[in-house]
Amino acid sequence: MIQLYNKETGALIGQISEAQLAFLTSNLEEEDVDDVDYYLNEAMIDLLVEDGADAALISLLRQAIDETGEVEFYWQRA
Repeated sequence: MIQLYNKETGALIGQISEAQLAFLTSNLEEEDVDDVDYYLNEAMIDLLVEDGADAALISLLRQAIDETGEVEFYWQRA
């Protein structure tokens, strides 16, 4: 499994599958091939929905959004 963490706080956001990670990495901007951190806001999550993200992934990402409507997160394999 893949674990997602809040980049600012280090708190665990939750776990996702390899398939969900593949979806995120193909749909979010990476600065380089070794990039494991991402920025998300509500509008970007809506775009992920339109691109076919599964409901469990979207639910997890929506829960990660902070009071400003955004989150920076990183992933690592458990």
